[in-house]
Amino acid sequence: MAVETVLPATSTDAAKLGPAAHENDAEKLRFIEEMTANADAVQETVLAEILTRNAETEYLQRYLLGGATDRVTFKAKVPVVTYEDLQPVIQRIANGDRSAILSAHPISEFLTSSGTSAGERKLMPTIKEELDRRQLLYSLLMPVMNLDVPGLDKGKGLYFLFVKSETKTPGGLTARPVLTSYYKSEHFKSRPYDPYNVYTSPTAAILCADAFQSMYVQMLCGLLQRLDVLRVGAVFASGLLRAIRFLQLNWQELSQDIATGTLTAKVTDLSVRDSVAGLLKPDPELARFIAAECSKGGWSGIVTRIWPNTKYLDVIVTGAMAQYIPTLEYYSGGLPMACTMYASSECYFGLNLKPICDPSEVSYTIMPNMAYFEFLPHGADGLSVGDKAQLVDLADVEVGKEYELVITTYAGLNRYRVGDILRVTGFYNAAPQFRFVRRKNVLLSIESDKTDEAELQRAVESASALLRPYRANVVEYTSHAYTKAIPGHYVIYWELLVKDSSSPAAAEAAMEALVRDGVLRRCCLAMEEALNSVYRQSRVADGSIGPLEIRVVRSGTFEELMDYAISRGASINQYKVPRCVSFPPILELLDSRVVSAHLSPAPPKWSPHRSG
Repeated sequence: MAVETVLPATSTDAAKLGPAAHENDAEKLRFIEEMTANADAVQETVLAEILTRNAETEYLQRYLLGGATDRVTFKAKVPVVTYEDLQPVIQRIANGDRSAILSAHPISEFLTSSGTSAGERKLMPTIKEELDRRQLLYSLLMPVMNLDVPGLDKGKGLYFLFVKSETKTPGGLTARPVLTSYYKSEHFKSRPYDPYNVYTSPTAAILCADAFQSMYVQMLCGLLQRLDVLRVGAVFASGLLRAIRFLQLNWQELSQDIATGTLTAKVTDLSVRDSVAGLLKPDPELARFIAAECSKGGWSGIVTRIWPNTKYLDVIVTGAMAQYIPTLEYYSGGLPMACTMYASSECYFGLNLKPICDPSEVSYTIMPNMAYFEFLPHGADGLSVGDKAQLVDLADVEVGKEYELVITTYAGLNRYRVGDILRVTGFYNAAPQFRFVRRKNVLLSIESDKTDEAELQRAVESASALLRPYRANVVEYTSHAYTKAIPGHYVIYWELLVKDSSSPAAAEAAMEALVRDGVLRRCCLAMEEALNSVYRQSRVADGSIGPLEIRVVRSGTFEELMDYAISRGASINQYKVPRCVSFPPILELLDSRVVSAHLSPAPPKWSPHRSG
């Protein structure tokens, strides 16, 4: 079974997915059929290819495979690992060791993932041919979408796409987010014309590292071509909402540029200015229309009011992004939301074969040619059954059960625990379909940030040191990802205690001093300084997260919280304070007990030249 990243020229099987929009689509739909119908055989071949290619690497040589490429030997000898297990060898590569440590092919760059428990970005090794594999998966998206939404070749997509900062490791390799790597690659920059994938945004604007200039010109071009737009999207739901907020804040200047046919002096990047020069002509009528729509009191349905031909939103609304669905529905007038693909820095996994479905029903079909996949069963309590648990192959997972994803990649990750928890919802042919449940151990997330319980605890401890001169300390705390405002931000609820206060009046005076002296605002900043670099970049450079907020609740609030939980059936012996809450009645209880609220007074420190 060939599993190279090429499409088969012919197939005798008709595609079950439906009649293709055109012959190129038919070819790609047949490829999906072939891969999914032979999922287990493809997986067997993928593993054999990876083990054969990387047999002489230092990492696999440790485990004495003796040239074996079969699953039984591989599973018996090669351990399941986490990032922390691999960090020493990854650091050697980052420091300049060019020997075949993990991969027989040279590591071309590192793809940065979310922060580790130490607060630094994970560095995921990759090789050049992975771009081909990712491009293959991208090429399958529109043929599937065309089955549900006809006529997408008659217009354009308004996508808000951005690059983020990149760094060099001590050994000279580039380290950057996976999408930044893709947008800067020739696969994207020199992509052939495809009527189904025409964007309103100029490539120069997408590649502009200045977030304001990039957003401004992408929005401007989307407005200028508003009647051509058939789909509106961003990578994450939060990113699309940030674009809408940008329009709310800047529509007057955008309208002025459209009316006069000139580009604001705030856009200084010459390549970006050049990219819009041929498109921007004086259009007073369009300017008046945009000003009229944006100056109305309500913004309900603003997407379809300005881009009336939009057929769907293309955004990720699974996992932590589900919290944005009601807001997106409000701004879009109820447009369908398509989650098309499942991918990460470590590997691209699969696609949604029913992209126009309710967000709660999104399932992804794993494409078995992308990597070798295993699944660690999870118990009903959300914990792994145990490190000794038998990992399950792709074709052997069971519907209704939850698993943690484990991957072996061509780039040298072997039996690597990704940290994603998936639930099996069914099968397409012989390939299982999964619903993304959550990231393992993630407590708070607004966009690409991921903060776990241990990191939040350290941040609280760091900030609470500022309370000691006032003889105060944090009795209890919990948190909430507040997404009703754009951008969203972290809210931390604190219950404070003043030690050795001689009277209630003295305690109250100490609390007043904390507020008067700005200590609690400084606590907000101290917490932000203690959070990982992904969070801090989102705050400082991307503007995708707002200032952290501490809400001080009155004494006894967390006892009330426990009483409420027990009244709903929780065991008093097993009750633990939840470190993150989203249940509306609990949030209402907490907010009704707030005595003061404080926002971080400044952005935390962050430098694009450091990974941590």
